Amino acid sequence: MTYGTQPTVSIDGFEIPQLGFGTWQLKGDDARRMVGSALSQGYRHIDTAFIYENEAEVGQGIKDAGIARGDFFLTTKIWVTNLTRDALLKQAEESAERLGSTPDLLLLHWPKPEPELMETITALNEAKALGLTRAIGLSNYPSDLWQAAQTMSEAKLVTNQVEYHPFLTINALKAKAQELGSSLTAWSPLARGKVLDEPTIVEIANKYGKTTGQVTLRWITQQGLIAIPKTASEARAAENLAIFDFELTDEEIARIAALATGFRVGDHLDPAFQWDEA
Repeated sequence: MTYGTQPTVSIDGFEIPQLGFGTWQLKGDDARRMVGSALSQGYRHIDTAFIYENEAEVGQGIKDAGIARGDFFLTTKIWVTNLTRDALLKQAEESAERLGSTPDLLLLHWPKPEPELMETITALNEAKALGLTRAIGLSNYPSDLWQAAQTMSEAKLVTNQVEYHPFLTINALKAKAQELGSSLTAWSPLARGKVLDEPTIVEIANKYGKTTGQVTLRWITQQGLIAIPKTASEARAAENLAIFDFELTDEEIARIAALATGFRVGDHLDPAFQWDEA
């Protein structure tokens, strides 16, 4: 695939652009407008999900942009009500229809204790074998469950999409990603705006003539992770994209990491599971 100048993470032969455009909470014309704008601006990774109720609009935005299908990466997710074999395959097929093309990556959105994980992972592999996605992965899986899922999966689970920003530590997940030869994708990388007024990040941003959002996204991508910020503003989307013309020092990366307090902006993990302690 051709992603222009976009830096990528390479997993199991798949190139995933490090900076994606997230579409959570974007509905109707806003979803269509922003996806089209993001692709026109140079984004080459679009992230959506069944539960966002915007796959059709995302697909229309992609069509509006007129970008060749081989030149961008598309992710969607299986919702928790569709984890049985038949429901998963049905949703995978319908998601592809709404999007207007086969997604590059199909994720399980959140883990659930039922049905058995083996059934869901087997069905996810079947979706890949049927051509309903090019690659498969997870979202919001703690490290032990990620390990179990990969043990059950014939195909590589190429990413685990989890909440990550300067106020949260995910060292166990980073270690598991390295152990499994996989990747991590950060959702809510700006902590829903909480990073924007953080004094430490403001100081670093002033040094580089960048915004706090840009510094935070650079902090994530410089660690080798993928980030998928969302915005309804074309100007902010362009700002978020302009993060690869500067580099943070090791000391600055450590200073930002030291801001972690365990704060989460959204936690829908089933009580049957537990997040890693660090």
